[in-house]
Amino acid sequence: MVNIFKMLVSPLVHGAVKLAGLTPKLVEIEPGTVLNIWVPTETLKNTTKIPHKPVVVFLHSFAADGILTWFFQAISLSGMYSVYVPDFIFFGDSTTDKLDRTTAFQAECIAKGLSKLGVEKCTIVGLSYGGMVGFKMARNYPDLVESMVVSGTVVEMTESIIAALLKKYKVNCWSDMMMPTSVDGVKEMMSVGTHKLPWLPDIVYKHFLEAFFDNRKERIELLKALVVNDKDAVSPNYTQRIHLLWGDDDKIHDSDFARNMKENLGEKASIGFIDKAGHSSPVERPFVFTQHLKKILSSFRTEVKNE
Repeated sequence: MVNIFKMLVSPLVHGAVKLAGLTPKLVEIEPGTVLNIWVPTETLKNTTKIPHKPVVVFLHSFAADGILTWFFQAISLSGMYSVYVPDFIFFGDSTTDKLDRTTAFQAECIAKGLSKLGVEKCTIVGLSYGGMVGFKMARNYPDLVESMVVSGTVVEMTESIIAALLKKYKVNCWSDMMMPTSVDGVKEMMSVGTHKLPWLPDIVYKHFLEAFFDNRKERIELLKALVVNDKDAVSPNYTQRIHLLWGDDDKIHDSDFARNMKENLGEKASIGFIDKAGHSSPVERPFVFTQHLKKILSSFRTEVKNE
């Protein structure tokens, strides 16, 4: 049976993004580690110069690859910004023979990949898992990351946070939720991630399951490597401007969690909410999310000019 995502949705999405001026490129980070990054086609002609437009790097969630997660935003922003959309290791065509599964390793790969493409400064836009990698990039590569916009995420997934989630959703481990093995499991994951899950025939969920949950062993290892001991968690002390753009019905990290996170991040942090949106607000309400994002990015640029 033809998989509608592999044979129809992905080719259409890729074709539209290419028309918008982005091209997929495999970047060797080091021997054995390759990162797939959608990059502005114009920059491939000369990677020795800093892109003339401000750089925005989109970091995806755990449910799909980069360009499917950020399709609408990548197209909408490609005119005013140099848009880069990487696939994390073990997503899309990104892979490694290394055993490291930490967000620090993902952050290192993204930073090195951007460097090889001539990017010196950027704004990170991260959803869920992508936000966690983004925070790691901001801490470890402060000269690269100027500012951040994050949604539905945490600075680090501590044992206490994950314990509360496991209790709430009555699962033994987070991979039971994030790496489903059945149509019902996909429905549960998407229901948790949205404000209101639209009705779709089971065949759509079946095709989604078959298309986007490969590299199962490695991705489960990624989820296990996320969790850190509470006493080992880093303090949320960042030099960058950070905006939290949250779905007001995020069922995983609710609005109170987001407000508390904003307070912990300090005076350089700001927050905004998207009505009738859940954890995956960029996908669930892409046009509204993009409108907010454009205003935020514009305010970041204004602040930089005024400094």
